[in-house]
Amino acid sequence: MNEVLVTGNTLPEAYHNALLALSREGQITPVSDYDTTQKELSLTMVVKNPLSEPMISRCFIGGARDLEQYRQEILDGILDFEIENGNWDYTYHSRMAEQFDFILSELRRNPDSRRAVIDVRDWRTDSIKSNPACLQHIQYLIRDGKLHCKVLFRSNDAAKASFMNAFSLIMLQKRFAEELGAKMGTYTHRANSYHVYEKDFPLLEGYVKRISGGGDITYYYEGDWALQMEDAKEEIAQFVRKRKEKIGAG
Repeated sequence: MNEVLVTGNTLPEAYHNALLALSREGQITPVSDYDTTQKELSLTMVVKNPLSEPMISRCFIGGARDLEQYRQEILDGILDFEIENGNWDYTYHSRMAEQFDFILSELRRNPDSRRAVIDVRDWRTDSIKSNPACLQHIQYLIRDGKLHCKVLFRSNDAAKASFMNAFSLIMLQKRFAEELGAKMGTYTHRANSYHVYEKDFPLLEGYVKRISGGGDITYYYEGDWALQMEDAKEEIAQFVRKRKEKIGAG
């Protein structure tokens, strides 16, 4: 399997370089569980300045509302109730939230620590479930007064998930940095299988064409995009309330 390292000053720059690398260097491999094939490589993506603008890529599925909802799912667990309802086995937030206080306390205890790790994978259940967690663990390191974040995915859908994953995990990194009084460091996103499924090959190549075309393929987060995400919060809250009411009615 090809091994690739890409970097970028901003999240979109690094993400676009990752998509280009997958298109050019990915290998076609079977996905027998789903009776299809994929284009795949092992990828490490480093974002040098995660909060630098522009922060938003135009090459991802969804819009401001989708990104805001996913951010809230990761940081605040707005859909964790689906677990108790039996619809989902877990959410990333449900597996991470109890460890948030440990991350903060450990890095306050020893800013040089190498122990500030969030475990997401649960081998006891993921080994027997049909939808094991793709995100495996997250490590935080403070060096030179900056909080660095290093993330490991066992599997990561490049075209449909990886941008939203990275954006939301950067927002979690930002929350921790603010609580710790640290500056933002780098964000490193490691995917042992960075891939697109066969049905999404045209989507990937469409992104590659836009990236290579030289046009405007980013948005600034601060300003219009942030306002759109803020405006979406009430709609998201209504969506969550309706989901809960439906559960109650059932």
